[in-house]
Amino acid sequence: MWRLLIGELYPEVEFLEPAKEALFWRIEEALGMPVPWELVELLRETNGVWNEYGDAVVWSAERIIEDNLAMRSEPDYRELYAPFDNLMFFGDSDMGPQFAYVHTGYGPGIISWDHETDERRLVVVSLRDYLVRRFTQGSDWFR
Repeated sequence: MWRLLIGELYPEVEFLEPAKEALFWRIEEALGMPVPWELVELLRETNGVWNEYGDAVVWSAERIIEDNLAMRSEPDYRELYAPFDNLMFFGDSDMGPQFAYVHTGYGPGIISWDHETDERRLVVVSLRDYLVRRFTQGSDWFR
């Protein structure tokens, strides 16, 4: 399903081997939160998605673990930013913002996070909407 959608949106994409199943449990264990089902399904089809500029539209399962743990443990980040404990970062943009799942009162949503201002803004409510906007509306859709 995800390969088909991404291929239609971005025919130049190169797909990777699927993520190993054990990585999903490592993400949950390392971050203390469940991996959204739609992200699990995408990673089961391809372990990450990149655009033509090399931006990691969706990070690999390994990077999700590494970057989220680094952001949560970096001493400078603790002084500069609000906590990241309720976020699961999974992608970034050539324009600087990073994207993360956050659980809202209505279910999970996807926010953009600006490292310069620490602004966290709900931009879409599903991975499908995120991918459609990333591949069809360019880099400015989240502003």
